[in-house]
Amino acid sequence: MGKLVSIETALPLPAPDIEALIQGRMLAAIPRRWLDQGKQFALYPTDLLINSLQPEFCYKDNFWPIAKTVISNLNAEKVTIKAWARCELCQMLDSSESLKAVSQLTVWKTEALEQILSQFPYIFLAHLRVYLLSQPIEIPVHPNARDKKGKFIPLPQRLMVSDSSPVLSDRIFTHRRHQLENRLPPPHPELEELQAAVAQLNTPAAKQLNEQIQIFLGWKKTENNRKNNPDLDWIKTITSLGDRSKELDQGKSNYQAGTDFENIIKRSLEFLGFTVDYFHKGGAGGVDVFCEQPYPLVCECKAGKKIPNQTAVQLLNLGTLRLKSKELFQQAAKLIIGPGEPTAQLKEAAKVHNMTIINPETIEALVNLQNKYRNSVDLFKLKEYLKPGQSRDEIQKYIELVEQEIKLRSQIVQAVHQLANQEENLDNPQKSFSVTEIRVHYNATQNPKLTDQIVRDLLVELSSPLTGYLGRNKGSDSLSDRFYFLRHLTVD
Repeated sequence: MGKLVSIETALPLPAPDIEALIQGRMLAAIPRRWLDQGKQFALYPTDLLINSLQPEFCYKDNFWPIAKTVISNLNAEKVTIKAWARCELCQMLDSSESLKAVSQLTVWKTEALEQILSQFPYIFLAHLRVYLLSQPIEIPVHPNARDKKGKFIPLPQRLMVSDSSPVLSDRIFTHRRHQLENRLPPPHPELEELQAAVAQLNTPAAKQLNEQIQIFLGWKKTENNRKNNPDLDWIKTITSLGDRSKELDQGKSNYQAGTDFENIIKRSLEFLGFTVDYFHKGGAGGVDVFCEQPYPLVCECKAGKKIPNQTAVQLLNLGTLRLKSKELFQQAAKLIIGPGEPTAQLKEAAKVHNMTIINPETIEALVNLQNKYRNSVDLFKLKEYLKPGQSRDEIQKYIELVEQEIKLRSQIVQAVHQLANQEENLDNPQKSFSVTEIRVHYNATQNPKLTDQIVRDLLVELSSPLTGYLGRNKGSDSLSDRFYFLRHLTVD
């Protein structure tokens, strides 16, 4: 639940700055007065920008679209408070400071900071630990909110808030604060530019990539929301739609029940990474599912209590007639998906015609694996387990193999995290470790024992920009690279 904190006042700040703090893009604020360390307050968004500068002059190009939207959504009568903060440090910046370094770690342009210093002898720079409220609150606009002296304003009533929802985890915040205090440049400015471009795209894939980039950049915590994502509830229905029941079938014709199962198999195969050719729409006299990429796959779907004996012959005839050529059908992987234990006759026919029989629950297990660990299903490796005849057990072996590989990578990440949390390393949040140090620590706690080369290969994979569980400092040769912890790889 976290510690409860009493909040009675709010600090007015430019609304775009508060949005950047809530998004984890920065942990700095420019108050108009000195903030005492440990001071706690709500974050009150206003339209009063830094030193009354024009907003497009204040904010970097990759943040300006967000700032523009936030400003346009401000209400003249009510203000929405989404977060509270605690001041961890307050500094005074003067002309001796590298304002470019500060700009690199925030959403403000260097020119805006220089403009402020041209009018004032120094800038107050507060380091804020930001926590989200369990529910945003609306309060009337306070008459003194635009006071240029930056005074705290009283809240209409005291808030009891929790520190259970920090925007950044303890470790990420410590690392980012270390960067800001020491004016260390961001390690991946090119990814910040990519994130800004991706954020403008309104597609599910873009949203997912945007979240992954933000987690990698340390702008937000890793969150495992897949179990609670209502958009993925369809996964739970794969087996039930294939193994028809009276409860689900009420009011359905056999044709409709078969179509429902066929459609969810198409959705499942797309989720796994296949490209479904919708020219082949199934139905009477047609191939139920045909996938073109990454390799041809043709599928016959049977909903009910068992798969009819003639299904293998039906798939053979329809595939030969309906696909572009006999050669394409011969090259394609051939699936029969349906409930129950196939008869000996069906299994023998499937072996003769090189067809794989799997149950709806096997497809559901594969989709669940892909959902838990995005892009973990390698369709070409999966193809090796599509054996002629009943392949339920073979595919289960593949699922277990993938889970073992992910568990190994999780243990490597855990080894780096454990090294970083040893007492002698706590003062350096970006402490890095050699391949040999990580291998020795891993081998002392886990099995099987690994070599330096295997550990290095895994570390390089886990520190790539598209995974981002570890960070990497390149050395002069392959074994002199050093790695540091960024985020956990959670294994269910």
